[in-house]
Amino acid sequence: MIKIKKYAAIDIGSNAMRLLITNVVEEANKPTQFNKSHLIRVPIRLGQDAFTVGEISEESANRMIKAMKAFKLLMQVYKVEKYAACATSAMREAYNGKELAEEIAKKAGVNIDIIEGKTEAAIIANSDLETFIKSNGHYLYVDVGGGSTEFTLFSNGKQIVSKSFKNGTVRLLNNMVTESVWTEIEKWIKTHTEHLPSLDLIGSGGNINKIFKMSGKTTDKPLTQNYLMQQFKYLNSLTYEERIYTLGLNTDRADVIIPAIKIYANAMKWSNAKHIYVPKIGLSDGIIKAMYYENTKIKTHTIL
Repeated sequence: MIKIKKYAAIDIGSNAMRLLITNVVEEANKPTQFNKSHLIRVPIRLGQDAFTVGEISEESANRMIKAMKAFKLLMQVYKVEKYAACATSAMREAYNGKELAEEIAKKAGVNIDIIEGKTEAAIIANSDLETFIKSNGHYLYVDVGGGSTEFTLFSNGKQIVSKSFKNGTVRLLNNMVTESVWTEIEKWIKTHTEHLPSLDLIGSGGNINKIFKMSGKTTDKPLTQNYLMQQFKYLNSLTYEERIYTLGLNTDRADVIIPAIKIYANAMKWSNAKHIYVPKIGLSDGIIKAMYYENTKIKTHTIL
């Protein structure tokens, strides 16, 4: 007989926030299944405020409170048992981030945990990566967000090292990433990967998911560095409006997709990776598993 639990994860990023509702299916003597039920994405670009002026504006804060009230109602409607809400670099760096989290707890009834980059990388590592990682292979997992990029190295089925860098799409759009940051990333990647033969990348994030969808490939087939660069040149040749009208990109995706490709392409170049796999996983997936297995320091809450 199976037992079904409903968990929810709220990922508050620098470019958007997401609510993922998952059915956790348990059956005796069988692996637990994590079946995604619903994913709702709200395009509130908190990083635009946080990275440029150091605070989250009143307009963004009000939109965020409304979104969290909606998320709370949806979790109640779907009878979610447990949830965790994690905010990353934008809330972390805004001087009023903690104050806003407290206001949301009072007005929307959603408790937000503002996490560090290391914790973010650890949570992401809890996602479904094992499905794509071979026991005798070497992989650099790259998760590109609006404010930061998390890198995690896996070798022979084990996690070796991880690092978070303040280099994300919203920062790049605002010319807030210095050459020294790029140099630091290059050095870190080369230092940890130069001795590993036939290394592949695993990419996550909304932008690489969109690029992969545009390629028409199936999940088990990777993209090449050459393909990424072709897409970079093509997208760069179009105006912002053309990317929306011709390609059907969302307004909050049409600008950040180009700097995102730059990060993935450089990671491939510096690690000598020939392929990048895109399994459609990310922070919200990791939050669900972290709650279930309780193997990451993450605050869980029940729905009242």
